[in-house]
Amino acid sequence: MAEIKLKLKKGDLVKVVSGKEKGKQAKILKTIPKSRKVILEGLFLVKKIRRPRKAGEKSEIINLSMPVHVSKLMLVCSFCNKAVRVGYSLQSKEKVRICKNCGNKI
Repeated sequence: MAEIKLKLKKGDLVKVVSGKEKGKQAKILKTIPKSRKVILEGLFLVKKIRRPRKAGEKSEIINLSMPVHVSKLMLVCSFCNKAVRVGYSLQSKEKVRICKNCGNKI
């Protein structure tokens, strides 16, 4: 099976375009290319009950960031500070991501 490539990478700043967190910006913590999803820092949180593993340990409620599909996100360009589409360009035999709005390298 061919490897799936995402235009978004770990550490990118993205803006949420649709869903309950619409309009918010966050950094990508992890990418899951197989399902075309990413995990964002501090967004799309759900509460999970962690059960005690050993005797004497207490259970606790933790917040987990759930994966979100990349179609709900847009990359924020560092030059024009807008949510933009991503393009590719060959510069000195190297494929680089470019901003479709201002044309600068991301």
